[in-house]
Amino acid sequence: MAVSIDTVYQRVLGIINKEQRGYITPQEFNLLANQAQMDIFEQYFYDLNAFKRQGGNDSTYSDMVDIINEKIDIFEKYRTTVNMTTEAVGALPSYYRMGELYYLHSGGYVEVEKIQQNEIHHIQNSPLTAPTLARPVYVNTSGSAIQIYPITIISGVTCNYISKPTTVNWSYTLVNDYPLYNSTNSVNFSLHDSEETDLVIKILALSGVILNDPNAYQLASAEDAKNQQQENK
Repeated sequence: MAVSIDTVYQRVLGIINKEQRGYITPQEFNLLANQAQMDIFEQYFYDLNAFKRQGGNDSTYSDMVDIINEKIDIFEKYRTTVNMTTEAVGALPSYYRMGELYYLHSGGYVEVEKIQQNEIHHIQNSPLTAPTLARPVYVNTSGSAIQIYPITIISGVTCNYISKPTTVNWSYTLVNDYPLYNSTNSVNFSLHDSEETDLVIKILALSGVILNDPNAYQLASAEDAKNQQQENK
């Protein structure tokens, strides 16, 4: 699943040109497109918490918690290998939110518990809580670097995480000084197909600064309402 970068760009240009409100260059569009994608992506997690508090319903196709989870599932990565050193230092992959860490021990996976750095001394020196191969722990040391205990764990570590959306890019080739779409070097949106209209609306809203047009959002909303009416006929 992916939203075509060219389809969104052409829709944005089509609406702007129709209203004679200016022009968004490919460079400007790429900046706005990536901002719009991250805004929509980050909103998933706020919405998910809100709908969970409200409770779901029994309908598979209209339960908002299920719908949002389906959109987030695109970015979930499972059992990704964590590169380890001989001192049990690991390098996590680039992530938006980190999930569970696991260690392959005696033919099965055990969870590596995350603890705070100020807890490790007490935990290591307590017979009841000292880390073992069957009950390992880890701390974040800096950025994506982690330290696992016991330090004999130097392989077999995996993680689940939510990745960030891929940076989108509307690539082009100049023909007679006019940019023509180049699909080979372009990168589509990572979001669910259903987000196409929301991307157009949000990019138009963000373009108000570039176009010096505070009514760009209203323009986008009006266009979306018209499309909805046509779909419902």
